Amino acid sequence: MRLKFLSVLAVLMFSLAVAYAQTGRKVESFNSNWRFYLGDENNAKYADYNDSEWRQLTVPHDWSIEGKFDEKNPTGQAGGGLPAGIGWYRKTFTVPQTAQGKNVFIDFDGVYCNSEVWINGHSLGKRPNGYISFQYDLTPYLNYGAQKNVIAVKVDNSAQPNSRWYSGSGIYRNVWLTTTSKSYIPQWGTFVTAQVNAANAIVHMQTQVVVKQKGLHLKASVLTQSGQLVNSITTALDGNDSLATINQNIIVGQPKLWSVDNPYLYKVVFQVLSGKQVIDKYVTPIGIRSFNFDADKGFSLNGERMKIKGVCMHHDLGALGAAVNVRAMERQLEILKAMGCNAIRTSHNPPAPEYLGLCDRMGFIVMDEAFDMWAKKKNKQDYYQYFPAWHKARFGRPDQARP
Repeated sequence: MRLKFLSVLAVLMFSLAVAYAQTGRKVESFNSNWRFYLGDENNAKYADYNDSEWRQLTVPHDWSIEGKFDEKNPTGQAGGGLPAGIGWYRKTFTVPQTAQGKNVFIDFDGVYCNSEVWINGHSLGKRPNGYISFQYDLTPYLNYGAQKNVIAVKVDNSAQPNSRWYSGSGIYRNVWLTTTSKSYIPQWGTFVTAQVNAANAIVHMQTQVVVKQKGLHLKASVLTQSGQLVNSITTALDGNDSLATINQNIIVGQPKLWSVDNPYLYKVVFQVLSGKQVIDKYVTPIGIRSFNFDADKGFSLNGERMKIKGVCMHHDLGALGAAVNVRAMERQLEILKAMGCNAIRTSHNPPAPEYLGLCDRMGFIVMDEAFDMWAKKKNKQDYYQYFPAWHKARFGRPDQARP
């Protein structure tokens, strides 16, 4: 029996290794085994800092909801009368030797707010926006094998009041570690749209690919909700050591249209190929549908008039705080769906990626807002002061608006 178990285990481990080799991309949760300190400790950015006395926790984490309600807290009534302040997070981890020669990124779905991140003592950048997702490249600073790495995150939510609602504080959304080949599709590197007529849909795909070797191809495949292939197209990638932008079209005959009552989702699978080897794989879901706004007839979805019955939804989860809880978000949407709601306005910032995924799958149209404040302020410390320098920034500095 033991021999049989070991054989099955060996086959499973081999299968996982082959799957990783075939996709060229590995995305893993980076939520566990963080250490947290509520307060400011400037030396915590250094790798050799002793954090053994810090609290150990798993993110997503909101330290404000753990505090005491007090009318004297500077967050004020709009912020729930809960504390804010400064907090630090640190995590010690290893990276396998097999990742050497690849790219290793860390993805934060959201940190509130004014975060700065260090890896092994090297500053990766800052991000004042507390709602935007962002990514840093860890590759140049990593140790591999048994050698330890230390990532440190300072979160500064001390400037108050900076919001007109409860914001929460900390690494309150998921964190991911993404490993790719040197040639890869960057974060948010795909843009997929569809044109629909009576007979078919034309799925248009615009894809960015970082090309670090010659002879590569980009294959895009449209799959049904159950995973069956609809159609695919393959395009050669010219150049070397460049960022290529590829436009492709795929025809989907008699498409199943996405609607609020039948939220059918296709997915587009992008593969960067070197011969038959998959260098990278990136998946983008898509609901094929048409819509129109008419001054006289109102809104229509797939050619049928529809009343938009929407609500504004903030990112927090009431008494649970701001830390992402997928089941709690799903429960909110289930209740809204039962009420007859079919549309969400994300008040007033981008929500967690999981929330948008739930809306896609459960049948809600969404107005995904980008910023609460632009050039004018409503609170003394709100985002207006960062907007001019940061509203185009993709990475950790305002001068890095392009990959």
